[in-house]
Amino acid sequence: MEGLANIATTVGERFSTNIQATFTNMSPQQWIRLIIIAGAYLLLRPYIIKLGGKAQMAAHEREGAEEEEAKAKISPNQLRGKVNLPEDSDDEDDAEGGESSSADWGKKARRRQRDMIKKLLEAEERRLAESKEEEEDKDIEEFLIKD
Repeated sequence: MEGLANIATTVGERFSTNIQATFTNMSPQQWIRLIIIAGAYLLLRPYIIKLGGKAQMAAHEREGAEEEEAKAKISPNQLRGKVNLPEDSDDEDDAEGGESSSADWGKKARRRQRDMIKKLLEAEERRLAESKEEEEDKDIEEFLIKD
């Protein structure tokens, strides 16, 4: 441990001595050069960061596009036999007449889902309207009945 402490103090002393000697022995030309370099860094840093950000975004978008292409590279033959569609048809399918393809089946399922949600929303609105009317009736009844 003492050897490690001696090394740390030696490094600290040498560092402070070298830094102090560097700044005391600099000529005016070296000071101007240091100021120009530091000023250029401070002026150009935001632009360099923006340029790096654009390059990073472009690389990220390229990776995303490559991943999407890899996901999309599946042929219909690979899906054949793996997707099971129900054999029986719904009443709505028969009412419209004609056979439905797999794309039509998705549209019809979405339409049925939307219709069900509309019915649920309408029922909820009716319930809220009725409860609001009941509250209004209670408020009116409070003023009509006097003890």
